[in-house]
Amino acid sequence: MTTTIGVFDSGAGGLSVLRELLKAIPDARYIYYSDNANCPYGDKSPEFVTQRACAIAELLMEKGAQLIVVACNTATAAAISTLRARYTIPFVGMEPAVKPAALGTESGVIGVLATAGTLKGSLYLDTKQKYTSDVKIIEGVGRGFVELVESGDLSSAKAEQICRTALQPLLDAGADRIVLGCTHYPFLLPTLKKLASGYNVTFIDPAPAVASRAAQLLGIQPAAGNEKAAQPQVELLSSGDIGPLKRNYLLI
Repeated sequence: MTTTIGVFDSGAGGLSVLRELLKAIPDARYIYYSDNANCPYGDKSPEFVTQRACAIAELLMEKGAQLIVVACNTATAAAISTLRARYTIPFVGMEPAVKPAALGTESGVIGVLATAGTLKGSLYLDTKQKYTSDVKIIEGVGRGFVELVESGDLSSAKAEQICRTALQPLLDAGADRIVLGCTHYPFLLPTLKKLASGYNVTFIDPAPAVASRAAQLLGIQPAAGNEKAAQPQVELLSSGDIGPLKRNYLLI
């Protein structure tokens, strides 16, 4: 029987995680839910985000999800504990990739680009305390990043200016590893890399590790290849206009 995996995010950003899931577990059936009627989550209260996460999880379970990936750092920070306590199926959340950044830095300075909600969440703060005692961490809020991705504006002059505003302080501080702490942000990687040209910096996307964890929990050996199936089984759902989701899905 085909395994069904639910994936959700505040918008289209979680497609960056779905992309890695499709590579690791190409034979599964996927249901992706974009809550773009309430996007972005970064400025919402933890209580509101938790309420939405539970409602979406129940919808995905009704549609047969056997495992749910919370492909949103803000929703993970706010709701993952509640989801795991309330429901019996496994949930995989987004953990800021601070550990590999801290272990890999040569300059002793790492950067984290994330939403304000993620940076204030206990999951991030606990991870930060555990792994950054010997390194300096510079945090930046990607204000406007989510809106750029949702609108499909990934490389315009406006996109470059918004990205530069968040990124430059991290570069100026000497960060040589920069963690992408929101699933929308990988869609802006070409622009971020362009702006970081000339700096010795590596961007870290936690999505591959999340896909590997999902496979582990399902008892599935991740596919050895780095390509998704020719015709993946993906159902796209949205609480609002599904256009941005469909458009960004074509990019993965």
